[in-house]
Amino acid sequence: MEKFKTISPDELNESVFRLIGKEWMLITAGNLNCWNTMTASWGAMGELWFKPVVFTFIRPQRCTLAFAEREPLFTLSFFDETYRDALNFCGAHSGRDCDKAKETGLTPFKTEPGAVAFKEARLILVCRKLAVQNVDPAGFLDPGIEKNYPEKDYHRMFIGEVLRVLTAG
Repeated sequence: MEKFKTISPDELNESVFRLIGKEWMLITAGNLNCWNTMTASWGAMGELWFKPVVFTFIRPQRCTLAFAEREPLFTLSFFDETYRDALNFCGAHSGRDCDKAKETGLTPFKTEPGAVAFKEARLILVCRKLAVQNVDPAGFLDPGIEKNYPEKDYHRMFIGEVLRVLTAG
C-alpha cells in the first residue's frame, strides 16, 4: 500500500515503553474475510533466537485469541492520539458482538505477506508466530503480579518474529 514505506526493524527508533504502554496497539489476526482485533497495552519488543521479535499477551476470553491461535501471522498497529477513541472501543467491546471496523471507522487492509492491519495506523509490525505459551502463575516471583488476575484468567503469550515494519509516510 502506497501510504506505507517498509523499514528494517533496526531502523525503528521509538520508545517501546511509550508505544505499548502509553499509546497502546491493536493486535489483529485473521484474513480480510474473517479477522478480529483488540487493544493491548502490555507487550514487549526485542531480540530472541537471533530474530527481531515481539511478545504479545491475550486473555483466554478475548475473541482475538482464537484468530491468533489459528493464523500464522498477526499484526501490531500503532496510531496517533486522534484514534484514542477507536482504541478504547476495541478494548472494551468484543468482536463477537460488533463489527469493530464499522464502529470505529478503521479500514482493514491486507499486508504483505497476508496479515490484516489498518490504513489509519502510523506504524504496523507484521509478525509470524514463533512460539505460544500460557502464562503460569507458578513462575510469579513478585506476589503483587497476581492482583492483575482476580479471575485467574492468565494470558496466553505469543512470540512473533517481526517480518515487516511499515511506517506511514
